[in-house]
Amino acid sequence: MRAVDIIAKKRDGGTLTREEIDFFVRGFTRGEITDYQAAAWAMAVYLRGMSAAETSALTLAMAHSGMILDLSSVAPRVLDKHSSGGVGDKTTLVVAPLVASLGLPVGKMSGRGLGFSGGTLDKLESIPGFRADLRTDEFIAQLKECGIVVSGQTSDLAPADGKLYALRDVTATVSCLPLIASSIMSKKIAAGAHVILLDVKVGRGAFMKTEEQALALAQLMVQIGAQVGRRVGAVISDMDQPLGNAVGNALEVIEAVETLRGRGPCDFAEHCLTVAAQLLVLANAAPDEAAARARLTAALADGRALNKFGAWIEAQGDSARRADNDTLSPRAPIVEKGDYSILPRASIVEEVAAPNTGFIAGIDAEEVGLTVVDLGGGRAKKEDAIDWSVGVVFKHKIGARVARGEPLLTLHANDRVKFERAKARLLAAYTFSPVAPEPRLAKLIHKVVGAFH
Repeated sequence: MRAVDIIAKKRDGGTLTREEIDFFVRGFTRGEITDYQAAAWAMAVYLRGMSAAETSALTLAMAHSGMILDLSSVAPRVLDKHSSGGVGDKTTLVVAPLVASLGLPVGKMSGRGLGFSGGTLDKLESIPGFRADLRTDEFIAQLKECGIVVSGQTSDLAPADGKLYALRDVTATVSCLPLIASSIMSKKIAAGAHVILLDVKVGRGAFMKTEEQALALAQLMVQIGAQVGRRVGAVISDMDQPLGNAVGNALEVIEAVETLRGRGPCDFAEHCLTVAAQLLVLANAAPDEAAARARLTAALADGRALNKFGAWIEAQGDSARRADNDTLSPRAPIVEKGDYSILPRASIVEEVAAPNTGFIAGIDAEEVGLTVVDLGGGRAKKEDAIDWSVGVVFKHKIGARVARGEPLLTLHANDRVKFERAKARLLAAYTFSPVAPEPRLAKLIHKVVGAFH
């Protein structure tokens, strides 16, 4: 069996066997199949697609390219939530500590930014001292002790996906249903969570542009989960405009903490409550969404969720650095004092005025995401460093009426040329109307896909 023959077969529209997929994944993981061959194969999959059986085979091959964690020693049910990727999507930073504050362990293997979509690990690493590169034993120990852990892929957990994930980001093969489904579910299977809620984004700022595509992705991942004995459900959520007001790593951390304090944007706070409630129902921790929301709202109101966030960040911080300098301990300034000066801050922070008078009818979320990448907040090449400080904070979103010259957004940059280029792109991403568009909050969640029993 040869890698080139497998690439050619998929290029020509053939259906790969489980043996061929296993061979390719094993070879790529070991370094016997090169990056350029894997890139060619990924592009062939992007153009030709995969059947449900091929996608399931790919998922299991990537999951079994390393260890499969058994978390039954931690708890009878460990929960996880995963997003398919969006702009301004910092949901994990709120949902994970919120759910964990109710005594439900949350263990999540997460990823970095892909294309125009920001990555949870990139956001968390904007917090000085935060460690995303936990070993497997550290992952399990923190889950036992703290009840919450979010880590990057280790060399022994789904290593095939770790390599392919980075390659897809820089080869224009991100928005491919079988590659997205297999990437997400291989991580979920390897990380060992028993209950998984998938947040599948749909719209201009998502990889799935139509509800039909998003539903197909959600159903495929739920089916894969059922095949390996995991309880998996999904929500289809809106991504036609950025989620919340902040887009950019450190800026999104601030917005997440403010949401845990009860001061977050309405759309983002509502989205987090809905996702967390569905996760509780899926885990049989609440009889219905209303009961789940009541428990979650109480945990926000009495500070349990905020305190759990602080305990999580402290547990996953660099203890050696904290011992040398207490100011590097993120819990005290961010959680206890609401002081965000510990986070990176851009050298250029300026308001951008509205060019027109009227109602905001649209904000192109994908263009916003690409603009932040261009500022340095994402990667053009897999080895690129991230500028955690750059991004944009919206003052008004779809449905708001603005007057010409009124502040529309605040732009954070570290280069004047990039600032001006970003300013022009962001203004061009807006659509204005003389009449008010229909309310958007009710459209946050399009559909809920239940688990297969």
